Formats: sequence, structure tokens, C-alpha cells
Amino acid sequence: MDHQALTLHRLDRLIWGIVATVAIIVFAAPLLNDFRIAWRTFATPTLACALLLAAGCFYRRWRPDARLASGLLSTAQVVAFGAVAAPLSYIAASANLPLYDHGLDAIDRALGFDWKALLAIMDASPLTHAVLLPAYLSLMLQTTTVVLCLAFSGRLLWLRVYTLAFFCVALISIAISVVLPAVGAWPYYALSEDNSRILPAVSTSWPVFYGLRDGTFRFLVAVGAEGIITFPSLHAALAVIVIAAIWPVAVLRWVFVALNTMMLIATPIDGSHYLIDVLAGIALALLCLIAAQAIAARAAAKSEPEGFVLPFTTSRKRTTSSP
Repeated sequence: MDHQALTLHRLDRLIWGIVATVAIIVFAAPLLNDFRIAWRTFATPTLACALLLAAGCFYRRWRPDARLASGLLSTAQVVAFGAVAAPLSYIAASANLPLYDHGLDAIDRALGFDWKALLAIMDASPLTHAVLLPAYLSLMLQTTTVVLCLAFSGRLLWLRVYTLAFFCVALISIAISVVLPAVGAWPYYALSEDNSRILPAVSTSWPVFYGLRDGTFRFLVAVGAEGIITFPSLHAALAVIVIAAIWPVAVLRWVFVALNTMMLIATPIDGSHYLIDVLAGIALALLCLIAAQAIAARAAAKSEPEGFVLPFTTSRKRTTSSP
């Protein structure tokens, strides 16, 4: 096994270890409390992961193609993590600590941000909202596209950095949501369809969030799970991570910058987020990218003392997985 393959193998073991740890927590939850697992919602991601893993192993061992194998296996990692991280956020919400919306709103006001004024602008321009909404809803497609683009362009180490940063930002956001839970701006300001022409994309998440807090909703769901984290904004964090991940691919760089800029603009309204949620998500993403690069560099150093170069480092040496 060459140096790069050994590094990728180490990082893949770490990534799968994270997925396995989260899965153990989720599937053990019904043993410790009154949660029930909605098994049918796990069927599709389980089947998808099985097929991706089988194909990935085939192209890794029997018909070696590092790019195709990485694309398949990394997609399986993202699918598997998504299936168990969503119910983990449900478990976090059930802690039912006092809501912190008043604090988030106070920070927004101290920053001079008027959330209702932004809503009024969106309300007055339906076309603007119609353009921004698809960008907000594009996150799942973007995360998968990044995996495939990095794999097939040969940026295999950077692909693992992206995956680690993705997982890191999601898990830290879930942890923060335990101690600083919030329902979001729309419910906090007591807004409804009577106050606005806009129905936010996350409106279906509120009954689930309240049900998790008061104990009336106790299903752990994979496919169809609602996004219930307000602070920090996962959409904002992943927008930054996606841009950073795709940056070495020059032909797509500015397309993703434009798309994710629109997503960030849409996040306060369609995501029911305070401005501080967005700012915190951006800051968290930058920290997680730094941490993921450090983890990858350490894994590389164990395989090759001279090390690898990542897109945002300053070392002079490069490998074929660099842009």
C-alpha cells in the first residue's frame, strides 16, 4: 500500500468510526428512554450504503480505481452519517432545557439586525424569495455533488477533509443545541401565514421540535427527519464547507459561491434563523475546516514524513490528490 493509500485508509477508518459511534448512541437510545426507532425510515439509506460499499470495495480491491472507489465509499459515508445524525439531533432536543430564543434575539438587536425588516423585504418581492428558496433547498444535492467532483478530479485527500469537516460541524452543532436550544425566529415572533405571504421551508419542523421537548413525539427518524437545530445554523456552516471543498475545482468554484451566497441570504427567513445563528455557523465551519485539515495532515505525516499538501496550507510539497 503506497503512502497516499495508507493515509486515505487511516482517514476512512476514522470517518467510519465516527459513523459507528453515532449509530450506537442512536440505536441504544430506546434502551435508556422512551424513544422508538422508525425502522422503515432506515431501510433506504441502509440499502444505498450496502450497494455503495459493495461497489466501492469492488473498485478498491478487485478492479482498482482509486477515484471511483473513493467516490462510492465517501458517498456511503455521507449517506450513513446523515441517517444517524438526524435522529441524534432528536435525542438532543429531548433534553428540553430552557429555550434561548430571547438571548439570540437580543444579540441580533445588539448587532443592529432587524429580522422582521428582512421578512418585509422578502414579502414585498416574491420573485426574490422564489429565487432564493431553491438555493436553500439545494444543500443535499450540493453535498453529494462535492463528493463526486472531488473524487473524480483526483482530490482524494481533500475529499476526506471535506467529509471530516462536514461530520465535525454537524456533531458540534447538535451538542450546542442541547445546551442552547431555540425554536427559531418565526415561532418566537409568533408569526404565521396571516402575517406573511411566505411559508418558511422549516415550518414542518416546529411540531416535531415541540413534541420532542414535551415528550409527545418519540420516533427516531432517518429519511424524512426534520432539521430542528437553530443555533448555530447548519445551513450556514455547510455553505462555507461546501465552498471551501469545491474551491480547488476552478470550473465550479464561482457557481458554488453564487449558489451558497443565495443560500446564506435565504437562511434567516426560510430557515427561521437569527443572524447570530448564521454568523456562528460560519465561524464553526472555519474552525472545523482547520481541525479537519490538521487531522488529515497528521494522518499523512504517519504515512510519509515529508507530508501532503492541502489546498489551504502553505507547505511546498504536493501530491496527486492536491488541486
